[in-house]
Amino acid sequence: MDHADGGDGGAAAADAGTDGGTVTDAVTGATEPFDPPGVTWRRVSPRLVTSQRVTGTLWSAPVVVVLLVLAALLTWWIALGAAVVAALWAWAWWLTGRQVPAWGYAERDEDLLVRHGLLFRSLVVVPYGRLQYVDVEAGPVDRRFGLAKVQLHTASPDTDAAIPGLPPEEAARLRDRLAERGRARLAGL
Repeated sequence: MDHADGGDGGAAAADAGTDGGTVTDAVTGATEPFDPPGVTWRRVSPRLVTSQRVTGTLWSAPVVVVLLVLAALLTWWIALGAAVVAALWAWAWWLTGRQVPAWGYAERDEDLLVRHGLLFRSLVVVPYGRLQYVDVEAGPVDRRFGLAKVQLHTASPDTDAAIPGLPPEEAARLRDRLAERGRARLAGL
C-alpha cells in the first residue's frame, strides 16, 4: 500500500515527514521500518473481517450458552463467566475490523514482504531463495467467504510467514509465483 491510497487503515499516520524517501515518525522522528521506500503494498480481502468474526462467534456462542444454562441450573455466579466471554467476543469483533486492514504484502525482486499489526507491528522479509515450500490453506469458513491463506515455510520456523484473506485465484497465483522464484534463486546459488 502506498501512501496515495490511504495507507493501512490508519496505521500509516506516522508518514508526516519524509526525508529522501524514508518515512519518519512525526512524534519521535524515528525512521519507519514498516514502509520501505518504493514498495507498493497489496491488501488482503476485506471479507477476512467477516470470516474471522464468524469464526469467533462459532467458538464463543456455544461457551456462552453452556455457561448460561449452568448458571440457571446451579448458581447465578456462573453467569459472570458468560458475561466475560461475551465481552471478550465483542472486543475481538471490534479489534478484527481494525487489524485486517493492517495486513499487506509486497513482492520485490529478491524477497517478499509481509506486514501486519497495529499496536505491535510486524514486518517479515522472506528471501525467495530461503523458501522451502508454500502452502495454500482454506478452512470451511474461509471457503464459504471465498478466501484462502498462503503459508510460507523456510528453514527457520521463526521466519515463516502467512498471508490470510486472499481470493483463491490470487492465493494460487502467489503460490506458483513464489515457488517459481524460489526455484530460480535456489538454482542460482
